[in-house]
Amino acid sequence: MFREVVRHKQALSCDECVRLLTELPRGVLSVITEDGYPYAFPINQYYRDGCLYFHSGPSGHKIDCMKACDKASFCAYDNGFRKPGEWALNISSVICFGRLDVVEDHDEALELSRLLSLKFTSDTDYIDREIARSGQKVLVFRLKIEHMTGKLVNEA
Repeated sequence: MFREVVRHKQALSCDECVRLLTELPRGVLSVITEDGYPYAFPINQYYRDGCLYFHSGPSGHKIDCMKACDKASFCAYDNGFRKPGEWALNISSVICFGRLDVVEDHDEALELSRLLSLKFTSDTDYIDREIARSGQKVLVFRLKIEHMTGKLVNEA
């Protein structure tokens, strides 16, 4: 059902894919609309134990899409690097496929929101204020990763 990387020499290890998902601040989540069209949007992620976690408001287009179809993919990629004297970028990317569901335990959802926020700031007072202000409305959903591939590509 899922395809492996064709150019095996460019493939990243599972550990390298997890490192990218853990370190990169955001990626693009793709879901399927009620009409069968792809809908892709940038979003921050938190990786833990084979799952990606995202936070959201309780309603909107992506939530409607998730209700219609739980299948999704997520792509994240780094800023790349240039080898000395070359123009082409070398970019590492990871793509995950899986199924989305909502984290039903509200305390767990708030803790995941806190962990996601800590990727961007160490200001715990700010995080606590935001959770106190908006925590009752936050929705956290997870992508349970069923298949993951990564690769290092040279743009040349």
